[in-house]
Formats: sequence, C-alpha cells, structure tokens
Amino acid sequence: MNLAPLIQLNRGGTLECLHFGAVAVVNTQGKLLAHSGDPHWLTFSRSTLKALQALPFMQAQGPKQFGFSSEQIALMCASHNGEEAHITQVQGMLDQAGLTYKALRCGCHVPRFYSLLGKTPPGDAVFDDRHNNCSGKHAGFLAYCVQHGLSLDDYTDPLHPVQQAIRRDVARAVGMDANDFKMGIDGCSAPNYAMPLSSLAYGYARLASGARDSEFGESFAALSEAMTAHPDLVSGTGRNDLAFMRAGRGDWVSKVGADGVQVLGSKSRGEAFAIKIIDANKDALFAASVEVLEQLGWLDDAQREELKPWRAQTILNVRGLTVGERKPVFKLHRP
Repeated sequence: MNLAPLIQLNRGGTLECLHFGAVAVVNTQGKLLAHSGDPHWLTFSRSTLKALQALPFMQAQGPKQFGFSSEQIALMCASHNGEEAHITQVQGMLDQAGLTYKALRCGCHVPRFYSLLGKTPPGDAVFDDRHNNCSGKHAGFLAYCVQHGLSLDDYTDPLHPVQQAIRRDVARAVGMDANDFKMGIDGCSAPNYAMPLSSLAYGYARLASGARDSEFGESFAALSEAMTAHPDLVSGTGRNDLAFMRAGRGDWVSKVGADGVQVLGSKSRGEAFAIKIIDANKDALFAASVEVLEQLGWLDDAQREELKPWRAQTILNVRGLTVGERKPVFKLHRP
C-alpha cells in the first residue's frame, strides 16, 4: 500500500500497535520537500477542506457584504466544540444573512466539548444544527446562497451552484483539475473531495502564505489570519488545533480532519505538511504531527515543551500507572 510505519506503541517492552500512514511536505511552488510513505496517497480531505471551501464566498467579498468579523471567518473554517462562543458566532452569521438556524442542513449532534471534558449533557439540554461542529462552514454556504440569490433547501447537493463553485476553487487552490477529484459525502452532508496528500499540503502552503499568493492572496490572508487569531473558535477547549496554533505563535495554520488527517502550514516558510494515519488513531496522528514539526526543525525549546502532551509518549492506565510508551519510528526522506 506504500504506507510507512509512523508511530509504534509498546506495552511492557513488547510491540503492541504499529500505526501506518503517509506524510507529504510541500512548498508554495508545489515542490515536494520531504515525505514518508507515499506522499501522493489519495485521501479524503475531510474537515481540513473547510478553509478552502470558503474561497467562493471570500472571493465574492461576502464577508464585507454581510459584515462578517474575523471571528466569523474563523468559524467558516472550524470543526468547533459547540461551546457557547461558537454558537454565538454562528448565530451572528445567520442573523447577518437574514436566516434562522432552521436553514442549516448539517444535522444535529451533541456538542463535542461534553465528551472531550468527560461531561454528560444536562437532562433538559436541547441542541440543534448550530451545535454541529460544521455549522460555521454551513452558515458560510448559506450566506453565499443569499448573496447570489440561490436556493437554500438543496445547498448541500453536489450539483448546487455553491458546491460547484467550491469544487472549482478548491481545484485551483490545490493545483488539480476538478474532474480528477474523487467525491464523497462528508459527515455534515456536504460534498468532500479525496486528493493526493501532496496536493492538500500544497493548498495549505498557499493558504498559510496569505497575501503572497498571486491567485487567492486577499482571501488566503483573511482566512489564515482569522484562523491563527482565533484558534479557540476554529476548534475549542482541549483540541489539538488550538494547541498547535497557539504554539505556532501566529505562524502555523493547523486543521485536523476526521479519520486520521492533519494539515499544518507555516506562514513564514511558505511550506505545509499533510499526514494521513490509515487506521485513524488520533493519538498516533497528533504524535506524528509533532514529530514532523521536530524533523522539519520548526520547533524551539518552548514549543517542544508546549506540544509535549500531544506526543503522548507515556501510556497510562486508569490508575495513572505507566504501562507503555508511544514513539515515532519514521524519518522524513528528502528528494
């Protein structure tokens, strides 16, 4: 399958788990700088796509027309926890577009912060589509539809004009022909696209470069600046993207996707890497991401210490006893 062993888990000194995957490191010229496993591994982008899905709205000056703040732009890129701050921003976006939450077609689930914090929702709690982790993205879709006089009920249909505009701009951003995309339907009912890891990394290198990009510069600048200024809105309490972007001190644009995908771009370097863990293990994904940062030389001592919990090197049982270790077993290859 051309996948490399990335993270190994030992228990009592004996190998227990081995997590395979691939890594691609690419710059804004589309040059492959380093890799492990197949850097062109075809993978669904999942929620890493969100910032790129916002491009048609950004290019059409949607935020200016509706008065969207930097916080609300960040929400369009978010896989949020459904915390109060997230719901407030999503509701504001809907209000400014003249809509109610009933226009959302992302579906409803229990806000993620409950499970992350080990809490149980109150018995009288009522949730709706605004609490879906993708509701900010969907609010952006709806605003685009209002802006262009498009139908609202079917905006998640792959043939709807908003989704066709997204497919067009995403293809341009990642340097592909839109006809080469493999399409699937994401958990929030919107179309999602599979692409080579190297193409996804290229899109994030461009996104992170912001205004320096010759094609989407103004849009990429607004999106990347919103994400790095408001990482708590892009993710939420206890989430890796919040931790990574805070550790990046405004330089790193980070976004995780479901089922083992992570992308991180550096504004100053004009580079980005994309990772896929084939078994979707999150601990392995985050540990591998920190190791890539280490091997690329992007970490200083303070950042290394700040991201130490995300390496998850020591495995503890429920009593707090050390029962194993998790460690990287890959080296990036440079062409």
